[in-house]
Amino acid sequence: MKALCWTGVNKTSVETVEDPKILNDHDIIVKVRLSTTCGSDLHLLAGYIPSMRAGDVLGHEFMGEVAEVGKNVRNHKVGDRVTVCSFIACGECWYCSQKLYSLCDNGNPNPGLSEGMWGSANGGCFAYSHMLGGFAGSHAEYVRVPYADQGAFTVPDGVSDLAALFASDAAPTGWTGADGAGITPGDTVAVWGAGGVGQMAARGAMLMGAEQVIVIDRLPERLAQVRQHIGADTLDYTEDSIVAELKERTGGRGPDVVIEAVGMEAHGTGPAYIYDQVKQQLRLQSDRPTALREAIYACRKGVSLFILGVFGGFVDKFPLGAMMNKSMTVRGAQQHGHRYIPQILQHIADGELSTEHLATHIMPLDQGPHGYEMFKNKQDGCVRAVFQLDR
Repeated sequence: MKALCWTGVNKTSVETVEDPKILNDHDIIVKVRLSTTCGSDLHLLAGYIPSMRAGDVLGHEFMGEVAEVGKNVRNHKVGDRVTVCSFIACGECWYCSQKLYSLCDNGNPNPGLSEGMWGSANGGCFAYSHMLGGFAGSHAEYVRVPYADQGAFTVPDGVSDLAALFASDAAPTGWTGADGAGITPGDTVAVWGAGGVGQMAARGAMLMGAEQVIVIDRLPERLAQVRQHIGADTLDYTEDSIVAELKERTGGRGPDVVIEAVGMEAHGTGPAYIYDQVKQQLRLQSDRPTALREAIYACRKGVSLFILGVFGGFVDKFPLGAMMNKSMTVRGAQQHGHRYIPQILQHIADGELSTEHLATHIMPLDQGPHGYEMFKNKQDGCVRAVFQLDR
């Protein structure tokens, strides 16, 4: 089958790879209809996430049609339309019983790699390095889905393929942040990052009762999407003083809840950004925390901060003193999508959540390398490149 593979730092290629097979009775094989790029893929492309190997199939956000089922699969049959959570969880371990699905003890067959880096292992994730399981990704004609009764969700009639695509990762990641941040009715919420995850976090915050949601970015096409499709306010950090603007809009205090949806390659302005960029490129630190620093300084005292952007290792000049002295509650997570995907699909079906607009560029898989180039370099207003597989 055809698949888009990582072949080296900032290099991708469409290759012929082996078709996936049922390896466990709880597996299904999905014939992929749509698969999309994600901002966290860029960390893989740039070589900032360790344990990638040339030939690894990329892609973790997808939907498709069930093509084959293991004999112990109960919830799916051949021909079903499904969207699949990017994280792989067994549904039975202690962490899954606590609905902390991305921390599953059984989803990652290579736990030693992440234990050495983080002190404990996360669950598995499609196409997110061998540290998170070495699973083949979704930029392919077919993909094997382990623990399918847990991680694959039937798409309701009336929800389009394109809308369901983003219920795989962008929307449940945003919901993880909005819910985990503990939003209460009347809160002012500031979200750093207007990509797919940031937009979904903002919409989730609104549906959870936030009175004012403000999304911060610099790219006009993303900020326009926030205003038109999400209904939140926006700030451009290249034109506005973010700390001053947020305080002015909140009676001098700052936001009640802040969500960082940018991650380890955050863009920015000023000397601190240049310092971080140089250190990261020289591999003297693994992550650029530009947006996270600003969020810590801009929030009110006693704030709840949720880190959604992917960070892999270590950062320099982290404002720990501000975090401690402002009495902040700080949380972070990969997505616990198994908890949120059913309600997200219902929000889409009910017309309360728009996701299709994220797909600014739709193309065949053969154009995958071009799609990633556009996405990485923010060319032609690309918010997401979506790969449409032959049906």
